[in-house]
Amino acid sequence: MRATPYDAPARTTDTTAGTDKHPTLAAYLTRWLAEVIEPNREPTTYAGYEALARLYMIPGLGKKQLDKLTVREVQTWLNTLVMLCTCCDQKKDHQRPQARRRCCSKGECCREYPSRSTIASIRRILRSALSNAIRDELISKNVAAPTILPNAGKTKKAKNHGVWNVDEARKFLEHLRSVDEPLYTAYVLILILGLRRGEVLGLAWDCVDLDGEQLWISRRLNRVRGELLHRETTKTEDSTASLPLFGLCTAALRDRQRIQEKARQDAGEKWKHSDLVFTTKNGTPIEPRNFYRSFERYCERAGAPASTTPGTPAPHSWPRSTFTLASRCAPPALANLGDHERLHAGPLPGDSQGARPAQPAP
Repeated sequence: MRATPYDAPARTTDTTAGTDKHPTLAAYLTRWLAEVIEPNREPTTYAGYEALARLYMIPGLGKKQLDKLTVREVQTWLNTLVMLCTCCDQKKDHQRPQARRRCCSKGECCREYPSRSTIASIRRILRSALSNAIRDELISKNVAAPTILPNAGKTKKAKNHGVWNVDEARKFLEHLRSVDEPLYTAYVLILILGLRRGEVLGLAWDCVDLDGEQLWISRRLNRVRGELLHRETTKTEDSTASLPLFGLCTAALRDRQRIQEKARQDAGEKWKHSDLVFTTKNGTPIEPRNFYRSFERYCERAGAPASTTPGTPAPHSWPRSTFTLASRCAPPALANLGDHERLHAGPLPGDSQGARPAQPAP
C-alpha cells in the first residue's frame, strides 16, 4: 500500500494532532483517507480526495479540534475560498524556474480562484469525512451538512463548456487522416462512441468484435500518483455495456490493426507485447498526458478550437457527459461525419459498408 503524505500516529506529542478521542481535523482526515478511502475506493478517487484535503482542508481548518469545529467556522472558511488565489496560496508560480515565473511570485496576482465545482467537491468530501467521524463516535453532529455553497461566479470568469459541432469534428478528423496520425482511430472512438480518455487508452483487442461490429469497455488506463494503472474497472456500471460499431469505427479499427502490426514488425525484439489497441511504436501503453498534448497540438494545426479556448471540449471531457455524437446528433449529421469520401482519400481497409445512421447506445 502506498504511504500517504499525512501519516498521523495514534499518539503523538504534536499539539496540533490532538489526542485519540479529540483529534484535530488534520489528524482525522489523514486517518480517514488512509484507513477508509484508500482501501475501499478507486485510486483516482483517493488521489482526488487526498489532493483536496492536502491543498485546502488541512491548511484552512486542519488545526481545529474535531469536536469543537462549528458550522459557522466551516461556512466562514468556505466563503473565503472564492477569493483564495490558489497560485499565491500554493506557491505555484514560485515553483517554476526563475525564467518562467510570470505572475504571483512577481507580485502580479493571477487570481486563480477555485471553481464552484472544486468548492463543491471540497464541501462534499469534508461532509463525508465528518459523517464517518459520527460513526466513529467522535462527534455527534456533522457541521459541514448545514453549510451553503458560496457563489463563485463573481470572482471567477465563467467558462462556457461548449462542444464541437459536426463540422468542427469532421475538420479535426480530416486533418488527422491527412497527416497519417497513428492515433486517429482513438479520436474516432472518442467522438463517435463517447469513450473517455482512460477507456480508449485501456481498450484491449479481446474487447473488440469487428465481425459482430461491437466492443465492450471494461478497462481503464490512468496515471495516478505517478503510477500507470491498467484496471479492470470502469467509471460506471453502464460503461461495461456493449457499444455498436458504426461503419467509420469499424474501418478505423481495421486500419489500426494494420498500423499496429507494421509497428510490431519494425520494432522487432524491442516490441513489448500487450493486448492494448493503442500503443506506442514499441508496444508500450500510451501516456494519458501525452495523448492530451497531442490533442492540443492537432487542434491548433487543424484550426479547431483548442481546449484552452472557451466553449471547447478536451479529450477527457468530450465523452458521455459532454459530447457524444452518437447520442446528440441527428442520424443525417452522424452520417455526414462518417462520410468516408470526405474523411479519407479512399475507403479504409475492410470498409465495405460506409457510414450508417446513428443508433442509440444500449
